[in-house]
Amino acid sequence: MTAPGLSLYVHVPFCASRCGYCDFNTYTATELGNEVSQETFHRVLIDEVRLAAAQLARANAHRTVQTVFFGGGTPTLIGAGALAEVLRAVDAEFGLAADAEITTEANPESIDQAGLETLRAAGFTRMSIGMQSASSHVLRILDRRHTPGASTQVARAARQAGFAHVNLDLIYGTPGESEDDLRRSLDEVLAAGVDHVSAYALIVEEGTGLARRIRAGELPMPDQDVAAARYEVIDEVLDQAGLEWYEVSNWAGPGGKCRHNRAYWGSEDWWGIGPGAHSHLDGVRWWNLKHPRTYADALAQGRIPEAGRERLTAAERRVEQVMLGVRTRTGIDIRTVDRRTAEGLRDRGLIDAGRLADGSIVLTRQGRLLADAVIRELLP
Repeated sequence: MTAPGLSLYVHVPFCASRCGYCDFNTYTATELGNEVSQETFHRVLIDEVRLAAAQLARANAHRTVQTVFFGGGTPTLIGAGALAEVLRAVDAEFGLAADAEITTEANPESIDQAGLETLRAAGFTRMSIGMQSASSHVLRILDRRHTPGASTQVARAARQAGFAHVNLDLIYGTPGESEDDLRRSLDEVLAAGVDHVSAYALIVEEGTGLARRIRAGELPMPDQDVAAARYEVIDEVLDQAGLEWYEVSNWAGPGGKCRHNRAYWGSEDWWGIGPGAHSHLDGVRWWNLKHPRTYADALAQGRIPEAGRERLTAAERRVEQVMLGVRTRTGIDIRTVDRRTAEGLRDRGLIDAGRLADGSIVLTRQGRLLADAVIRELLP
């Protein structure tokens, strides 16, 4: 029998500057000082790749890698050549499937045409570029460094370099963003010819610069009703352009769906490489040490840099499958939840009636706006 596949997530924890809304496990050069070198950090990641592959081999559980996703942070800050080295190590230690999907995130100021061509030649198949907005005043509020138009320029350059799949990330609901601002962003996204769009409502996370500015009265709290209206605009515009939603925050054209993210949403197995990265294998979840220095020290001692782990119970796995599956266009099997609850949600226009008749729970557009509430009802 063929062994099941594996997805790899590689976390590169560096950013040129910290965006005010971000609470990810990322660090600027100033925050790290001389503790960690961005120039050599890819070698530390390769050390973990080797240890991970060896651990699976000892357990007689070798997996061929189907998808690799370099996230962060800004992975391209360490250079296209360094990312290519990590990918070569993955192929050497695990083996990449012939049709493996290889993605890296990038900010427009962190990659140029030569870098794109280096990545494409190394086997990368997909680019995900941070755009957030086409309006300069929105970018300023979000503390983004790039100027309007820079992200779509990189998207076009990625196409020119031979990337078949290119994603642009948007953030909507930023204080001060108008509907015209959003529509202009969508127009620029579509003009760039990408086949995938991710769009996320701005969330105010405690401990971030944005949260401090709102608490100080410098900015208003994002309005949930405004965010809902913006989402409807995004869904309508992208749908008319041939980009269909396949997860609440993601839209794609034919063949453009991100296979790596679908592995997460389908509760498949993945191994997280890098500081703070999470992994899931055969119902066991574990996570790495968060700080790049302590992470690197563990690897220098020949240890998997694990900070903790847990084995999910059958009930916990079911909850996760419902929480993740309900957010997708594939949906979940009606047999996994209470039918009467599902029918009640259908009657309120939150679940697609036709799909429910076929045995699946799939959200309507209104249901997507209330996805968290729908999930709570399905999981009493």
